[in-house]
Amino acid sequence: MIETMKKVTVFSIKERREAVTEALRAIGVMHIESMVLKSEGAVREEEKKAELEKVLSELEEVRNKKEKTAQKSLCTDFEETNRALLSLSDEKRALLDENSRLLLEKERLEAFGNLEPSLVRELEEEGIELHFYSIADKDYRTIRESDEFTTILLKSGKQSIIMSVNSEIHGHGAIEFSLGNMSLESVSKKIDLNSIRLGDIRKTFSSYLPYENEWRKRIREREDNIRFENVKSSALEDGEVLFITGYIPEKFISSFKDAASSSGLAYLIDDISDEDNPPTLVRYPGFVRIIKPVFDILGVVPGYREYDISTYFLLFFSLFFAMIIGDAGYGLVFLLAAIAMHVKNKKASDINILLYVLSFTTMLWGVLTGTYFGSEAILVKFSFLQKLVVPAITNFPEVMGVDADWAQNMLMKFCFILGAVQLSLACVLNIIHKIPKKDLSWLADLGWLIDIVLLYMLVLYLVIGASCPFTLVIAGVATGFVLVCCFSAQGPGIPFVKGLVSGLGGFFTTFLNTVSCMSNIMSYIRLFAVGMASLAIAQSFNDMGAGFMPLGLLVIILGHVLNIVMGLLSVIVHGVRLNLLEFSGQLGIEWSGYEYDPFKKVEI
Repeated sequence: MIETMKKVTVFSIKERREAVTEALRAIGVMHIESMVLKSEGAVREEEKKAELEKVLSELEEVRNKKEKTAQKSLCTDFEETNRALLSLSDEKRALLDENSRLLLEKERLEAFGNLEPSLVRELEEEGIELHFYSIADKDYRTIRESDEFTTILLKSGKQSIIMSVNSEIHGHGAIEFSLGNMSLESVSKKIDLNSIRLGDIRKTFSSYLPYENEWRKRIREREDNIRFENVKSSALEDGEVLFITGYIPEKFISSFKDAASSSGLAYLIDDISDEDNPPTLVRYPGFVRIIKPVFDILGVVPGYREYDISTYFLLFFSLFFAMIIGDAGYGLVFLLAAIAMHVKNKKASDINILLYVLSFTTMLWGVLTGTYFGSEAILVKFSFLQKLVVPAITNFPEVMGVDADWAQNMLMKFCFILGAVQLSLACVLNIIHKIPKKDLSWLADLGWLIDIVLLYMLVLYLVIGASCPFTLVIAGVATGFVLVCCFSAQGPGIPFVKGLVSGLGGFFTTFLNTVSCMSNIMSYIRLFAVGMASLAIAQSFNDMGAGFMPLGLLVIILGHVLNIVMGLLSVIVHGVRLNLLEFSGQLGIEWSGYEYDPFKKVEI
């Protein structure tokens, strides 16, 4: 459920800005409203943090390269050490840039061998001028006929590097070269010296690897300081009065009052008004908390006035995941991954438990459909597995002795049932939520519920040819349409006539939404389509590998790994979509919220 919030304003005199900010951080339950993002003090802290992150990135780089060297002691003055390493980081970047330029120069000078530029200049003083050009062979032949003082130094394909004595070449596609100030040998030596120095710098950074966490600790301290400075700057002034506004969950109000009184803070606590936009704090009931990592990955938060659908999301997401992956063998792979994660971390995190749940649901769906790594042979060989299969949804109807078209139609029908059930659930939840508030728009949700049930019948007729009571469907959909038009704009405090006029004014939009309602039901067929595609890919790789065993075993394994990865992507694209768009859209959830983030001391 979504926790009830209270709006809190803390008052003080402006001379106590620092003390008030410190007190609020110590209490640690207030989400600051309209916090300044870039105060002057925060900018300074950001710069210091960037310097620390720069050194930390260098340490992580040498750690990833597994550099080993003797450990250095961290000098008592951390700032001095950090400045020294920053200087080395800048030197490293400069050396890498210089080597990049020198490597290009080396490649350019290889055409001339180890010709010293100083010798060319000495010849110029004696009156002998050497000019170097890049030219196409066909153009060089033209020049050679009229200029006997040219010679080819290097030939590469249809292009040559030539030298001309005491004469310049104009036109003919010739591009003049400059020797520069360094010879090939000098450039190579400079590259080597730079590389040696880069190695020394890497060793220096590597010697500080044992203290890598010290830099992380300092970065967290800077992050804490940055937020402190921003909150301090967020406090508004009205004459001599200073005030900070924010939101606190109702369950923390009592502890806030006690702490605020101890700190000498004056405060005003109000209920949330329609103009307020408080953060959202979702309290996940028991086992349902395992779905939170999915919301975190997707970056979605319900609005404060919206529903918490975490329980329904977990139930439908688990089923959608199982149907899209659709293979008991793949479910076993996920189970082994979950066990390995559990053993490595020595405890089961929420995401670990979620992986257990998804692996079991996938294995169960695979058993019910008779699918084991997409192999029909496994189902045929182990006859006891056939007893666990539900013939109406099997992926191998021939083995189970049922008609293939009938089994396919039954699986599609199951997908449509899922769609109708999930969308109808949204309507029921809206009705239950609105009736106690005396919100007449619940009748519009009743209209949608009628439309969904009857449009489901129409979808079955259109897709799998099921019988359809057309008179009932037309009359029912029309009734639902009228209910939506008349009551969708009603609400507490809205005059009935005004709501009626407003609802009828959206006649065309309601018509389009009714059509869209049918397409929403039909969109659940994606569960069938993606599952069948995954099965077809698995079977294709099995057939490919079976032709040239034992090497074909590698093809089969790689094929299944690829299929699993594609299946996971499909879960994100299709399984998540059905919850976040179709189901949430029917509920009226726009995921417009932002997470409750109390101002408190960062754990270092």
